[in-house]
Amino acid sequence: MRLLLVEDDGRIAQPTARALSEAGHQVKLEVSGQSGLAAANSGNYDALLLDVMLPGLSGFELARRLRADDNRVPIVFLTARSALEDRVEGLDIGGDAYLVKPFELPELLATLRAVVRRGEVARTAQMPFGEGAGLLDARQRQVWWQGELVGLTAREYALLETLVLSKGRWFSREELLSKVWGPDFSGAARVVDVYVSYLRRKLAAEMLLSSRGLGYRVP
Repeated sequence: MRLLLVEDDGRIAQPTARALSEAGHQVKLEVSGQSGLAAANSGNYDALLLDVMLPGLSGFELARRLRADDNRVPIVFLTARSALEDRVEGLDIGGDAYLVKPFELPELLATLRAVVRRGEVARTAQMPFGEGAGLLDARQRQVWWQGELVGLTAREYALLETLVLSKGRWFSREELLSKVWGPDFSGAARVVDVYVSYLRRKLAAEMLLSSRGLGYRVP
């Protein structure tokens, strides 16, 4: 998994980041709420690990802003605040799990697996995108745009589904190649650009956003 850990206490941050890396995960560490928010908005992560008491911007506020922007990345709060009202608030604002410090690494790893798995399973029958103009049915593998059924090839659908399932997240060409074409694909990365152009013609140009250095995303 690609994980973003936002924790300002070095006594916890460094050992946790190291343990997660040794467990096979890619970990980016940020030490303030503001830098954590910027990283969450610019990176593609499978889950976020947020301390609650952060300098500049609390973990709760960070999560609240992400959810307000419809960023659905799984969030696990890691905090010493164990009061019931804190746990309730963390979950109510969009957190997927709440671990009270001190916690054990196996518990953290199991929690991460659970929240990421729930995120993958939570593919509802109908997922709106494009500010409501589009609708993707993950079970029927069909797409509607402005009320009309759109004919997509299997590859076009797979590319669109990948982006819609993580609305708001940027995907590089390499990530999309791995997810849609498979890790063994040996063709040019530019094939992603070609298929994005196909989708833009069939849906709308503004539906797939692009940014140099970041890649593509669905708003």
